[in-house]
Amino acid sequence: MTTGLVCWKCGAGIGHEPLPLARAAECRGCRADLHVCMMCEFHDARAARQCREPIADEVRDKTRANFCGYFTVRPGAYRCEDEAAMAAARAKLDALFGG
Repeated sequence: MTTGLVCWKCGAGIGHEPLPLARAAECRGCRADLHVCMMCEFHDARAARQCREPIADEVRDKTRANFCGYFTVRPGAYRCEDEAAMAAARAKLDALFGG
């Protein structure tokens, strides 16, 4: 069992999955693939091909299971985009209406 690991898509705990993650591993909460670029330590949206591993083959769909041999699971892969957008919208409304 691995503690502290969460699904990149829904944030559900995936500590029940053995490491290294199998290519077919899925989140029990949302059924998302787990052996994906979004869960990898080398994933970086600002890097070329969105990967900091210079010799890894390019993976076009970062949210689908792949065969990358450099995959290293990253704790804290979940980023709740909706909450950030909601906070930004709320700040704009507060600025507009003085709330």
